[in-house]
Amino acid sequence: MLFFSIIANKTFYVSRSDLDSKTLRNFYDFYATNDNQQSLMIKNLITTLSFFLIPFILISQETAVINGNFETNINVFLRDSSINALSQPQYQNQFYGGEAWLNLSYAINGFKAGLRFDMYNNSNLRDPNSSYTDQGIGRWFVSKEFDKFTLQVGNIYDQIGSGIIFRSYEQRPLFIDNSVLGATMKYNFTDNISLKGIVGRQKNAFELWGGNLKGLALDTYFTFGEESPLTLAPGVGFMNKTLSEEAIEKVVQSLQTYLEPDRFKPQYNNYAFSLYNTLGYKGFSWYIEGAYKTNDVFFNPMAELQTFSGVPVQGKLENKPGTVLYSSLSYTIGKLGLTLEGKRTENFVFRMDPSARLLRGLISYIPPMTRVNTYRLTARYNPATQEISEQAFQFDAKYRINKKLSAGANFSNITTLDKDLLYREIFTEVEYKANKKLKLKGGLQLQTYNQEVYEVKPTVPLVQTITPYLDILYKFDRKRSLRYEFQYMDTDQDYGSWIYSLAEFSIAPNWIFEASAMYNIDPKKKSALTGELDKIIYPTFGAVYVHGSNRFQLRYVKQVEGIVCSGGICRLEPAFSGVRFSFNTNF
Repeated sequence: MLFFSIIANKTFYVSRSDLDSKTLRNFYDFYATNDNQQSLMIKNLITTLSFFLIPFILISQETAVINGNFETNINVFLRDSSINALSQPQYQNQFYGGEAWLNLSYAINGFKAGLRFDMYNNSNLRDPNSSYTDQGIGRWFVSKEFDKFTLQVGNIYDQIGSGIIFRSYEQRPLFIDNSVLGATMKYNFTDNISLKGIVGRQKNAFELWGGNLKGLALDTYFTFGEESPLTLAPGVGFMNKTLSEEAIEKVVQSLQTYLEPDRFKPQYNNYAFSLYNTLGYKGFSWYIEGAYKTNDVFFNPMAELQTFSGVPVQGKLENKPGTVLYSSLSYTIGKLGLTLEGKRTENFVFRMDPSARLLRGLISYIPPMTRVNTYRLTARYNPATQEISEQAFQFDAKYRINKKLSAGANFSNITTLDKDLLYREIFTEVEYKANKKLKLKGGLQLQTYNQEVYEVKPTVPLVQTITPYLDILYKFDRKRSLRYEFQYMDTDQDYGSWIYSLAEFSIAPNWIFEASAMYNIDPKKKSALTGELDKIIYPTFGAVYVHGSNRFQLRYVKQVEGIVCSGGICRLEPAFSGVRFSFNTNF
């Protein structure tokens, strides 16, 4: 059995028989020759990792597996007043920002351990309008399987049902890392019945939120004989959130400024319950989940607060229960696939601290109700999941006509519970494989987008767009290919109409070269520099090099202000101008 570590481009192999105190001392001293901060961080990382891994090595003769990955992003900020890319600290005096993550994992004889080191330098990831610098252990965990019982301690990623009452997960582009530092236990009564419990505190960057979380989930799976196509997977979940003294104090202080009709007594403990089930029958699959949250303090940005001056202001704290009903029905038969989803949400804001805003302190994850658009202009307007008031449905159909031709269509509609329109999309797509060398894809998107709600821009009209798109892929031979995109967005709102074009040339298996441009062909907003309706072009040039498990990417980017989304969780990002470099590797 071998123990190895890959750090600073050095690889060490240490047999179990040689793993004595002298070997470990020499191994540690190799990194002690450098006194700079980076060396100190590496030494601390090795010390922490060794603390978890060496005991597992010494107690077993089983083959151990150690693997990991490293990822870094570097941004060089170049001021561009024409697109208003100049007010953030990185444009003013820092000119650089970046992030890096190192993941290491270890497994042996039913034991698993992992460690992740996070580093942020002048990063705009936490807040696009400011600079963030910090570093430390972003995650660690140790787990062990004992026959029917599994125990894990450390930073835990998990969920109950679809995540409506609890989901801890990581989403780096949005700076979401709400793991629970604590313990989770799972017991399998049979192969089809399991009980899971979790307790701990939610992570907040490198700190922890006050208060704590406790949860239980019972999951089952039933079949009805070997010949029966019917299956059921019912489950039930429970979560308890206990607020900290500090969080309650913040609420009390805010309520002191409210008039008597808007005041209430906050609770330390809040509870959430969910029932869910997946029914399968031949080509049918039906998932349904209902969730209920007891009285809980949350901030409602749409509610009016009466003030002592008599002039109401927008937004106030409320103390109300919440509900979510979500269902998804899919059917596949031959060449046809159909999916229908529906959701109703009312006051289901479930956070670790009522004062937390935007993406911070999220306990629940409410599934989005729109398709994931990947093209630049079709993805420009994305609706964020609304926790206060949302009623939505989505229908998706795909049909494979023959080996060469397939088509798809999607319709989604989102309103408030009062029937005010938030979002509507009609999306069509046709794909044609002419031969082994040529593939065509194209379609049309129609959108209505409530910019006032999703981007908090008062009094602006609904954005209505018509966006045709075309995607052409041509393979010259087995290694070389060219992909071309063209999109046109027609709209009279926001920035106005756009044209987007991209050319991507690939030389397998190592190189990808790209050049693209987004052009504001019919502008509706005045330039920050000239005060005129300038037709601004936003170019991007880049190259990707892949060698084995290593991937390097270098791009020059000029990007318009817009919404960035992942899984229905969105944020508005300012315009960007500069150079971006990224590197990731697996080992």
